[in-house]
Amino acid sequence: MIITIRNAANSEARAQLMALLCRITGSQGPITTTHMNGREVVAIDSALINTEAHSLLKSQPAVEQTHSLKTPYQLASRAFQSENTSITIGSTNTCTPVTIGGINADPVIMAGPCAVENREQLITTAQAVKRAGAQVLRGGAFKPRTSPYQFQGLGIEGLHLLAEARNLTGLPVITEVMEPGMVEIVAQHADVLQIGTRNVQNFPLLLATGRNSKKLPVLLKRGLSSTLDEWLLAAEYIIAAGNPNVILCERGIRSYDPQTRNVLDLTCVPLLQQLTHLPIVVDPSHSTGRRELVPIMSRASIAAQAQGLIIEVHPDPDTALCDGKQSITPEQLEKIIHETTMIAHMIRGEARVA
Repeated sequence: MIITIRNAANSEARAQLMALLCRITGSQGPITTTHMNGREVVAIDSALINTEAHSLLKSQPAVEQTHSLKTPYQLASRAFQSENTSITIGSTNTCTPVTIGGINADPVIMAGPCAVENREQLITTAQAVKRAGAQVLRGGAFKPRTSPYQFQGLGIEGLHLLAEARNLTGLPVITEVMEPGMVEIVAQHADVLQIGTRNVQNFPLLLATGRNSKKLPVLLKRGLSSTLDEWLLAAEYIIAAGNPNVILCERGIRSYDPQTRNVLDLTCVPLLQQLTHLPIVVDPSHSTGRRELVPIMSRASIAAQAQGLIIEVHPDPDTALCDGKQSITPEQLEKIIHETTMIAHMIRGEARVA
């Protein structure tokens, strides 16, 4: 159940409501509310609400409305919010803000190296992806790797380099956070917090990104074998913790076929647009694992009406310390951006000259 709190509710009425919610839920701590489209809301487990509790809630002077939804995810549900969520990236730092979501917007392209290797590599790539037309710089400072002997990233030094690249190019920065205790540190240097596929059900991390003091947007990648409901419930953790700024990222699901790294499930894009109001982007790099497939799957993703792409780009992919086989060059990125923008305009019925 979702409870909408009256904007005009005074502190006494709010305190009375929060005390009642603590009794109903058995919570010992403060109840977290989330601001969504000018409304302050709180979601609680519908199983806890009997007829008496529902009547008590509706009679509270601080309650404007109650919503009973059938989906397991509440705040992320299209049934609760019919209009698409628009999220601004980069509004808290010295960069050019970009908006993802909403309607009639060109795809947002996030591009950069899989891993920050050194200053020269990152600055060269950042300047190149900006020239190509990307709006957000991606780069891994902390890298979760299957083998403990593979390059794990530069850590804090990588964060400093990403912040420097942002200052030089004006591009907002997205980077992965792997531990709850590192969320605030990463948030000091980034504009979007990324949660990788391995951490989609790391619930302490989900809650920590939901509670980050800057309310930075969170890009939540799909788990290796997550169902759509499991993925949306992971997003619900973040939103219910107080942060409505969640971007979903399809990055492929595990398969038995070694020809590609994963299977890119583009059917999830139109399905998710029926289920949720959150923006959806696609990662054609991790989903395919093959750079020759990245351009065509980028085009297919935008044709499926994804609202953005996150692509791995390296000035010399064959020498990359991480995921070189799926990384493309800046020249290839420029062509992808041109083609996907044309596709987006065509879908909207807008004429555009090549």
